[in-house]
Amino acid sequence: MAHIDDPQTQQANKAYIRQSMDAPLLEKEMEQDLARRWKDHGDEKALHRLIEAHMRLAVSTATRFRNYGLPMGDLIQEGNIGLMQAAERFDPDRDIRFSTYASWWIRAAIQDYVLRNWSIVRTGTTSAQKSLFFNLRRLRAKIENRREREGLDDEDRQEIAQTLKVRPQDVEAMEGRMAASDKSLDAPLTDESESSWQDMLADEAPSPEEIVVGMKDSQSRSKWLHDALSALPDREQTIIRQRHLDHETVTLEELGKSLGISKERVRQLEQRAMERMKASLVNRTDDAGAFFAE
Repeated sequence: MAHIDDPQTQQANKAYIRQSMDAPLLEKEMEQDLARRWKDHGDEKALHRLIEAHMRLAVSTATRFRNYGLPMGDLIQEGNIGLMQAAERFDPDRDIRFSTYASWWIRAAIQDYVLRNWSIVRTGTTSAQKSLFFNLRRLRAKIENRREREGLDDEDRQEIAQTLKVRPQDVEAMEGRMAASDKSLDAPLTDESESSWQDMLADEAPSPEEIVVGMKDSQSRSKWLHDALSALPDREQTIIRQRHLDHETVTLEELGKSLGISKERVRQLEQRAMERMKASLVNRTDDAGAFFAE
């Protein structure tokens, strides 16, 4: 569903657009001078003038994305963020106009905003998926006009997939995503139903009984592990604690230095201690292996 701004917001957007379009354009030498003053001396007045002269780029780019149902003011502001990022990174010593450089940053910022907000479900994560999202409607309309019919068949999807270098199944999946819309979980299942979609969701969380049993099992396992550890000689307890139980584990070499033995001897003691603990736990539970990571 397309977003419709209230009258006050529409008026504010129009005033901002007029202001952006009225800002004077800059000659190449002037924009390079402003960029240098900002880059070399941190001149904020120069930065502001450079940005103000190119706000029309953010406006014109934002209008190309107005059909995605998002607030026009937000699209423009996202474009302005891209414009400021471009001003921050622009190298005036390169033989390129700032408008050419900034256009990429503005478009990228607006596209990221559309992808984040067009649906509550993430739409595109790779560059190929983003290209598919932003070009599918245009390519679909082109094919429909050429074939003089609505909708895509498998041959059409194959054509789009080859053009955008994606898989045909990706085209079909994106087509379905873009044809659907987000639904509120509070919405009724049907016009006559009193039940909502959220009533149909299964609760996968453990029940209160399972939580209590789990807590008791955890307490029992902790006690078994403590008893098995306490039965070890002091030096082996130290090795097990520092190698497996402390938040920051230490290496065999570090332990060897602190205990005054070789790294290999530490490894032998560790292995023997683990075997003793496993033997102790086998007498308590059939699942002693769950206490030890491989």
